[in-house]
Amino acid sequence: MNIKFNNRDPVYVQVIQHFKEQIATGLFEPGQEIPSRRELANQLKINPNTAQRAYKEMEEQGLIFTERNLPSRITRDEAVIKTVREELILEAVNTFIASVQSINVPLDEALDLVKDNFDKAKDGQEGDA
Repeated sequence: MNIKFNNRDPVYVQVIQHFKEQIATGLFEPGQEIPSRRELANQLKINPNTAQRAYKEMEEQGLIFTERNLPSRITRDEAVIKTVREELILEAVNTFIASVQSINVPLDEALDLVKDNFDKAKDGQEGDA
């Protein structure tokens, strides 16, 4: 697991964001076992209390679950997974809207540019993989 931490946001929030992205993209599958809190802290070189806080928050949000003394797992709840995906898409859309509105780009022009460049960008990403 590799996360590039920034200095703006709390580390536990960035860990949660990473998990959300992995869930939304399907890299973490429903029911998949995840590292223990201690293992995660070691992998990411973060404080174990930070890992604990991230896991606690993710459990409260329904992103992960822990049964008895078994390892924590990614949620199997399709509604939660769908909500996470929609949340991430909406964040990206809102960032885009704020950017194009700040330079007074008309909606039609912005949409045409998005349509023209969406597949090109996707093809470029596949070439990088």
